[in-house]
Amino acid sequence: MRAALIAAFGEPLEVTDVADPELPENGVVLRVEATGVCRSDWHAWMGHERLPGLPHVPGHEMAGTVVAVGTRVERWSIGDRVTVPFSMGCGRCPSCAAGHLNTCDEGFTPGFSTWGSFAELVALDHADTNLIALPDGFDPVHAAALGCRFVTAFRAVADRGRVESGQWLAVHGCGGLGLSAVMVGAALGARVIAVDIQQAALDMASALGAEATIDATAVESVTGAVREVTGGGSHVSVDALGSTTTAINSVRSLRKQGRHVQVGLLHGEDAGLVLPWERVLMWELEVVGSRGIPATDYPRIFSLIEDGAVDPGRLVTKRIAIEDASDALSAMSRFDGAGMTVIDRF
Repeated sequence: MRAALIAAFGEPLEVTDVADPELPENGVVLRVEATGVCRSDWHAWMGHERLPGLPHVPGHEMAGTVVAVGTRVERWSIGDRVTVPFSMGCGRCPSCAAGHLNTCDEGFTPGFSTWGSFAELVALDHADTNLIALPDGFDPVHAAALGCRFVTAFRAVADRGRVESGQWLAVHGCGGLGLSAVMVGAALGARVIAVDIQQAALDMASALGAEATIDATAVESVTGAVREVTGGGSHVSVDALGSTTTAINSVRSLRKQGRHVQVGLLHGEDAGLVLPWERVLMWELEVVGSRGIPATDYPRIFSLIEDGAVDPGRLVTKRIAIEDASDALSAMSRFDGAGMTVIDRF
């Protein structure tokens, strides 16, 4: 099969022929029809994530068709069209038993713990627990746009942030994850304010339902600007980028009893950030993390799509061939462009 490999961190991916993946007894092999290029892939490419070793195939936002089924798989057959959450569960541990497959004690992620979907084929373990059937006729590119960014944003806004209709939702960072949060928040009736440093991203946020936008480079204080627009601060605030600046701005832009959701990945020096805990205490703020989504929650998202409340396809701004994956990752280093890039040609 053809695949794009990380041979050296930060260097162009090597697109070459490699051996087909082995079929797990309790898993499937998927022929990849589309896979998103996510900022998490950028972190892997840059060496911020622990990988089994190099060379390595990244990619975790995928949709495709099952072409081989392990002997211990009961729910899936060759020809099934599926997607999968990036935060996969074993189905046996206490977290999985409680319904929290996304925080599995033995959790694994294609593209990180195993070879991923920047390839024609990918092996997926624990298929009965993790695979999600795609609705008939669902565009594989749109399915790839669901995960991880759209489904992660849905859980962060709807479940962890618990945003309610009429409340202010501030989204700090409008990459694919942040734009998804904007779309989800607007669909749930929230009044969304989007913060970014790129006008193209802010324009797209407006088109997706943001009531107000803030260019972080054009104001003296992001938190002051948010508090002015919202009349005292947002009820829910999401750091969708993952940096010391955006996380602290998110907390400080809240009103009393507000909720900060940390969903952007924090690495390096940012991983040890110190939040304004006196503000958290005195204003009774909530600070929560949000990671992916359990496979069992996908029907809620499909219902929103079927009802026309959200359209993840609007987030896709580029469809590329696998040979162009390196350029897409490099663009993330420069924060170029807006929306999502999806590989649909291998």
